[in-house]
Amino acid sequence: MRFDSVPEPPTVAARPHDDRGYPVPAITPWQDGQPQFALTDHGRSARCATERLCSVCGVLMERGPVWRVVGTAESEAIGAALAGGLPYRNLAATLEGPGHRACMLYAAMVCPYLARPNARRGLSAEGGDGLTGHVVRGAARGAGGAVVGFADYEYAVTADRVLFRFVDVVEHLPYATGDAHLAELRAELARRAGDGPSR
Repeated sequence: MRFDSVPEPPTVAARPHDDRGYPVPAITPWQDGQPQFALTDHGRSARCATERLCSVCGVLMERGPVWRVVGTAESEAIGAALAGGLPYRNLAATLEGPGHRACMLYAAMVCPYLARPNARRGLSAEGGDGLTGHVVRGAARGAGGAVVGFADYEYAVTADRVLFRFVDVVEHLPYATGDAHLAELRAELARRAGDGPSR
């Protein structure tokens, strides 16, 4: 599915877009007038964390659940815990911040790395800190992923990074390819437009 055929949440549509038409996430740094999609800007990420702004669209997230896209290993661990009736809490910190449900559903479909299992990273993340060691040029996404809702998030802003932890799974939407959630995105956009309560 072409990225420009995926309906954009209004807050994402209001973001700057690159020359190809891809929206630029709120945490993405710019260099020489070009967005650096594979990297995360420390100041932008810190602002999103402390002001409770969506890392995709940069708009306030209301109190309540937040969402993020997770990779294969974490999706499988969450699925196993839920299937066994067990609580799930990953105490490992991540550099990836939370967002609105619609924004994360959208990101799972539009971000080339998140959308397809055979996708590979075009650039390496900065730093050899153990958190991003797996985020190297050519790394494959893996067989699947999930858009996951959590009751809330915790964060720490250090001198060189912003760390997040997520607590209490409230929704687990696994996928092999991001377009599996196209109907879910459309329904969420309708709810956000006033046809029903948003999640």
